[in-house]
Amino acid sequence: MKFVDRIDEAERLKDALTREKFSLVVMYGRRRLGKSTLIKRVLSDSDVYFLADRSEGQHQRTLLAKVVAQVFPDFDKLSYPDWESMFRAVNYRTDNRFTLCLDEFPYLVEQSPELPSVLQKLVDEKQLKYNLVLCGSSQNMMYGLFLDSTAPLYGRADEIMRLTPIRLPYIQEALNLNAMNAIEEYAVWGGVPRYWELRENRISLDDAMWHNILSVNGTLYEEPVKLFQDDVKDIVKTSTIMSYIGTGANRLSEIAARCNEPATNLSRPLKKLVDLGFLEKDVPFGIDEKNAKKSLYKIADPFMAFYYQFVVPNRSFIELDRRLPIDQALNAHFSEYVSMQWEKLCRDAVTGNLVNGVVYGKAKRWWGSVLNEDKKPEQVEFDVMAESLDKKYLLVGECKWTTQENGKLLTTELLRKANLLPFAKKYTIVPMLFLKNAPKGDSENVMLPEDVVELMK
Repeated sequence: MKFVDRIDEAERLKDALTREKFSLVVMYGRRRLGKSTLIKRVLSDSDVYFLADRSEGQHQRTLLAKVVAQVFPDFDKLSYPDWESMFRAVNYRTDNRFTLCLDEFPYLVEQSPELPSVLQKLVDEKQLKYNLVLCGSSQNMMYGLFLDSTAPLYGRADEIMRLTPIRLPYIQEALNLNAMNAIEEYAVWGGVPRYWELRENRISLDDAMWHNILSVNGTLYEEPVKLFQDDVKDIVKTSTIMSYIGTGANRLSEIAARCNEPATNLSRPLKKLVDLGFLEKDVPFGIDEKNAKKSLYKIADPFMAFYYQFVVPNRSFIELDRRLPIDQALNAHFSEYVSMQWEKLCRDAVTGNLVNGVVYGKAKRWWGSVLNEDKKPEQVEFDVMAESLDKKYLLVGECKWTTQENGKLLTTELLRKANLLPFAKKYTIVPMLFLKNAPKGDSENVMLPEDVVELMK
């Protein structure tokens, strides 16, 4: 598959590795995001790349010595009793600066807990003649090793890069899609390049879903568990929480009731899942994010959202290879599912961007009760709401992932609801429709898939 994005990360890595003095570079992020691919694209033939596994320390040193021997002949003829002797031996053998990359670094630390202290000593001596790139998929462990103020390597890294999922426009480029198809594909695979590769090998989105996700032999059938293994201790509890949220329990009280646990017991695992990027807290526009009463928990990652909506509830059918019930679920709910992802993409597109000559801050949803024209309570909701940076304008948006809508009716209703909001009276209201297809009639205030993709570039 075509390599896309990661322009800033590649430049940072190249810059760090071409400095006159030693550089320690740290890269981390969840599995399948292309960390190893990015590093290998930047490294040269004179550099050393080593992928660690979970074998014991002496065996790892033997394997690393064989890799180093490709650059320094006969390096593997000696035995290295500890990590310090090995790193010093590499230093002794080189005159020209090169880079040593230790991928899945947390595996090495699991078997050799002394390794961070050894590296701290070598870094602090300022005698190393080669660069070090330390990479890992365990976000928890990498954070603890380099960003915890009590850790030996804290403050030693010259660059710390956390890779996150790739943005929407790049799936369009990588898979050569039109904007509408890019949004539907992104709703399933998210911004994970390895998933895109698996998709590229199949003839259609439907074929790829059945082959990779909705089959017991699918490469991604057990994917969430594999991701959780890197970062959470209680995988069963984590999967249970994700399942409940994925099937509609979004308030803390609802999640606690389904888990049959006090809400206080869930605050830590929920925060962990938010920190790891698997969950997000949805708080209405204008409300403090610490306000627990109003916040809803949603699955942040598109692939995970798809998995917990369509795979987990149908696992028994998948195990028995019964396609019909799953087909029915997809036919009934897939478009609705994509519409939820479309809403998030629209909010991301508005956030921090120039829309019709105005720059807006963070876009969020808004929901709540207001008094309508008859002075009666009415529940209203806005899919997108954002304040301009100059605080003069309030963009209010409606998102639809359906066939032809009546643009004039939608805009009229949007303005009606916006005028009921007490806090909106100090702004000039800017209505915006985010639609799958061009609407009937007037379309001045409309954004279509191609506009959203363009904004996100």
